[in-house]
Amino acid sequence: MRGEFLDIEGARIYYYAAGSRGAGEPVVLVHGFPTSGHLWTGVVPLIPEGHRVVVVDLLGYGRSDPPGTHPVDVRGHADRLVKVLDQLGINFACLVGHDVGGGIAQCVAVRNPHRVSRMCLINSVGFDAWPAREVKLARAMLPLTRHLPPSWILSVVRADLLRGYQDTDRGEHAVELYLRPFAGPGGRDTLVMHLTALESTETEAIALRLKDVVCPVSVLWGEPDPFLPVALGRKLCGAIPGATFETIPGAGHFVPEESPSQVAAAIARLLSR
Repeated sequence: MRGEFLDIEGARIYYYAAGSRGAGEPVVLVHGFPTSGHLWTGVVPLIPEGHRVVVVDLLGYGRSDPPGTHPVDVRGHADRLVKVLDQLGINFACLVGHDVGGGIAQCVAVRNPHRVSRMCLINSVGFDAWPAREVKLARAMLPLTRHLPPSWILSVVRADLLRGYQDTDRGEHAVELYLRPFAGPGGRDTLVMHLTALESTETEAIALRLKDVVCPVSVLWGEPDPFLPVALGRKLCGAIPGATFETIPGAGHFVPEESPSQVAAAIARLLSR
């Protein structure tokens, strides 16, 4: 499916749209670290008809531009996502976020509540319960890793990400695709910039305001997840009034890839609320 680029403050953001412009509100799918819009390939065709579906590559991921001097923390991505909605003429949407994308969705829902009609959080970051120990260790080693070959850094990240898949073959294919943008010139610096930005400052800042989220919310968790435990999902659900919670056993962290039909079904149920 052919997508297009949007110019957001001098940086190109890649997106593609699917579905129809029916009566239902648009559905915007937001990936996390270090993936891209490819994460949603199996989910998009299964989302109910009558909804415009928008899939975004966050800045520094997939086909979007490298970050340059633009911030790539949760708040920076969230502010850009609102600008993407502005350029696409979307007044409000159902935001579906995975991993860091879930933190971005929370940020938009708290700081721009009129832009979010519904929200689905899938194996999402939240509170101060992230990043995982391995990411914290990698960040502590950044003064050293900045001087190591890009291939070494990628091999470490690749091995860690594969732990999030139950289907090893699927995982190997997907991880190679996700890490491809970081293999070229400047890729190591971009990857290091993303790793540096993986911190919980924003999700901690908005934690007490999750109680003010009034739109329908669904929290969906694939388990076992070696990065973000199911207890975090239950805590997010408990912090948001009226939120629902469900798990997908055997799906791992990258549940939109490994269980797209269950994810799409959960989104459909949310859209009907």
